[in-house]
Amino acid sequence: MSLFPAARVVRKGVPKEFSCNQAQMDIGGIMPSIVYFGSARTRSHADSKIAKIRRLAEAVGMEKIVKKGDLTAIKLHFGERGNDSHLRPVYARQIVDMVKAAGGKPFLTDTNTLYLGSRMNSVDHLLTAYEHGFAFSVVGAPVIIADGLRGHNAIQVEVNLKRLKQVYIAQDIYRADSMVVLSHFKGHAVAGFGGTIKNLAMGCATNTGKREQHSPRLTVNEEKCVGCGMCENSCPAGAAQVADGKSTIDKGKCIGCFECVAVCPEKAIEPDWWSDIPEFMERLTEYAFGAVKNKTGKVVYFNFLLNITPDCDCASWSDSPIVPDIGILASTDPVALDKASYDLVTGETGLPHSILDQTAPGQDKFGAVWKNAQCLTQITYGEEIGLGSSKYELVEV
Repeated sequence: MSLFPAARVVRKGVPKEFSCNQAQMDIGGIMPSIVYFGSARTRSHADSKIAKIRRLAEAVGMEKIVKKGDLTAIKLHFGERGNDSHLRPVYARQIVDMVKAAGGKPFLTDTNTLYLGSRMNSVDHLLTAYEHGFAFSVVGAPVIIADGLRGHNAIQVEVNLKRLKQVYIAQDIYRADSMVVLSHFKGHAVAGFGGTIKNLAMGCATNTGKREQHSPRLTVNEEKCVGCGMCENSCPAGAAQVADGKSTIDKGKCIGCFECVAVCPEKAIEPDWWSDIPEFMERLTEYAFGAVKNKTGKVVYFNFLLNITPDCDCASWSDSPIVPDIGILASTDPVALDKASYDLVTGETGLPHSILDQTAPGQDKFGAVWKNAQCLTQITYGEEIGLGSSKYELVEV
């Protein structure tokens, strides 16, 4: 009997006949994508998270995807300074070692941020990564910030989709021969949740691409605003200012980083949730599509359902997790992986004393935290544009 009723654990073990690059057909059409799962529970060294990461990599066929001599990008988020719920370096080390064993040449990578913080340029970004333990002596691979010193080293990738005709992808991610994407699955103030799709979209885009995805029209609810000035202090563009005890947003200066939305204690600053956010979610998903367009059959994805906090790791803090640790998932389908992760979180009971508190199994946990977010758009639209499938089978390893 499955511990996770919201997701479909259909079988246990690795099906030897399954090939991650093979189109599998049944009577109803294309079979669901395979998502491999390793539980957070363990009572032995052989079942440790480290061991499960290695089993997941083997199950998903990483050694067939990474070829000898590949320059292999390991895409992850090093965490903003002050954040302590980002992925642990020891997890990345397992992937580094397995890429090397397959003959690849791994490097850890991310892109710079729009907002003011410890990752706005490559120098500060590297220092933050090292402070968080991602030094060569720990992870066994160099760290390369993929979009250059100030976030402008881009390759224009044609996507020709509904919202965007081309996207701006960081050069060193685009030019990598293969990629392993490690994502901490958690909440997000605007997207609802951040997993693989958001990691690809925002995390592989240059500054131009990040601005292009956001493009918001933020407004201030003056009844809620207390004039604390946190928005003004956090705004990298000088668009937020406090005058006569109330905040204002200069829409001409706003670059759409949503930092003011994240830091406002009164939740007084919001986008137009019903017109801006659906478009934002579609642009985000189109960027994810563009990030891997030149890597068909050359990407492996992992979602870590550990320390599932309400906020992105871009926050300079880490709130209490909203549900218990669940485990680690891997797939070659980013849409199926995020959908399975979402379902597993939904199937849990909310943790007491968290921002979510004790919500029942089956209730949308991210929707309960971020009530206006339309988080499943990245799943439905991702399937629509061919990024992946929302149908999956969960195989426990």
